Amino acid sequence: MRAARRRLWIYVLLFLLVAINYMDRSALSVAATPISKEFGLTPGQMGLLLSAFLWSYLLCLIPAGIITDRMGTRWTNAISIAVWSAATVLVGVVRGFGALVGARLLMGIGESTTYPACGRVVQEWAPAAERGRVVATYNSGAYAGPALGSIVTAALVTEFGWRIAFVILGAVGFGWLAAWLVWFRDPAKARWLSTEERDKILRERGLARQAEETGGLRAGVLELLRWRSMWGVTLVQSAAVYTQYMFLTWLPGYLEQVHNLSVLKSGAFTAIPYVVAMVLGIALGVVFDRMLDEDAVASGKRRLMVAGCLLLSSVVLITPFVSSMAVILGLISVSMTFVSSAVSMNLALLADLLRSPRLAGRANSIALIGGNAFGLAAPIVTGYVVQITHGYTTAFLVAGFFLLLGMSVSLTMTRKPIGDEPTFVASAPLSA
Repeated sequence: MRAARRRLWIYVLLFLLVAINYMDRSALSVAATPISKEFGLTPGQMGLLLSAFLWSYLLCLIPAGIITDRMGTRWTNAISIAVWSAATVLVGVVRGFGALVGARLLMGIGESTTYPACGRVVQEWAPAAERGRVVATYNSGAYAGPALGSIVTAALVTEFGWRIAFVILGAVGFGWLAAWLVWFRDPAKARWLSTEERDKILRERGLARQAEETGGLRAGVLELLRWRSMWGVTLVQSAAVYTQYMFLTWLPGYLEQVHNLSVLKSGAFTAIPYVVAMVLGIALGVVFDRMLDEDAVASGKRRLMVAGCLLLSSVVLITPFVSSMAVILGLISVSMTFVSSAVSMNLALLADLLRSPRLAGRANSIALIGGNAFGLAAPIVTGYVVQITHGYTTAFLVAGFFLLLGMSVSLTMTRKPIGDEPTFVASAPLSA
C-alpha cells in the first residue's frame, strides 16, 4: 500500500514550492516597518513597494505558461526557484530604494511560473478523483508560507535586522531545488514508482489526458479566450486573490497600527489565520473531492463549491466593526480559509473544464493574470485607502464586495467545458 501512494511525495514538493514562494514574497510585509523607517516611506509608497514584484509577475504569466507547456515542469520549476531565491537574497544585499525595487521585480519574474507549472503537474500526476485535494494541498502552501514566514521573518528581523533575514530566507529555496531535480520526472519515466501506481496515474488522469492521447485540442492564448468559462474562472480568481493579497501585504501592518502590536507579536498573530487556513484548506479539499462523482466533475459542478467558499469568506466585512482581538483573528481565519478553498477549487474547476492538458500551462496563466491583476491592485489600493481615510474599514469593505461579486460570476459563467466548440463571450447568455 505504501508503494502505491508514492505520488504523494510529488504533492508534498508542490506544497513546499508554493510555501517557499509565499514565504519569500510575504517577508517584505513583515519587515515593512523597519524598511519604511530606513527609507522614509509613506503608506502609499510602501504599498507600491509591496506590489512591485507583482508588476513583473503579471507581465510574465503568459510567457511563463507557454514556457511551461514547451519546456516541461521539471526544468521550469528548477530555473524559476533559482531565480527568485537569488532575488530574495539580493533584497537583503542591495543599497538604495531603486535597487530594492529591482530585486523585487526579479523575484516576480522567477515566481511567475509556479502556479502554471503546478497546474500542469496536477494534470500529469493526479488521478481525476484526487484533483481537488491536490490543488488544495499545493495552494495551502500560499498560507503555510506566510504563517511560517511571519514568525521566522519577525524573529530574524528582531534578532539580526531585516537585511540578514532576507539572505537567510533566500537560501531556503536552493535546498528545495536539489530535491526537485533528484525526484521529479513525468510519471511514465519515474523509476521510483511501482508499476501498479504508474498504471493507475496514467489510466486515471481523466478527460484531459484522454483528449491528449487522442490528439486533443491545441490552442493559443487568444483561442482560449473565446470560451466563456475561461473568462469566468479568471474573474473568480480576480475576486478571491484581491482579498488574499490584501491580507498578505497589509495584515501585519494592520495589527501593528490599529492594535498597537510589536513587529514580533504581529508576526505571531499573523501566523494564526494562515495556519488555520492551511489545515482547513487541505481538509476541505478532501471533503469536496468526496462530494463529487465523476459526472459532477466532468460537468463543472465544482463551481457550486467555489461560490459557497466565496460567500463564507465575505465575513471579512465584519472585521472593522469588532474590537476583540480573538474575534478579529477568528473572522480573518474564516475568511482566509474559504478564500484559500475558493482559489483551490477554482483552479481545480479549470482542470475539470479543460479538454486537453496541452492547454494547462496557458489556461492557468490566463486565470492567474486575472487574479494577480487584482492582486497587484490590492496593496496599492489598500495603502492609499488607509492614507486617505486614516483607517482600514473601507479597505475591508472593498475586499468583501469583490468576494460577493466573484460568487455571482462563479455561478453564472463557469458552466461549459473549455476545448469543445467555442462559445463567444460577447454572444453567450448569462444562463448558459
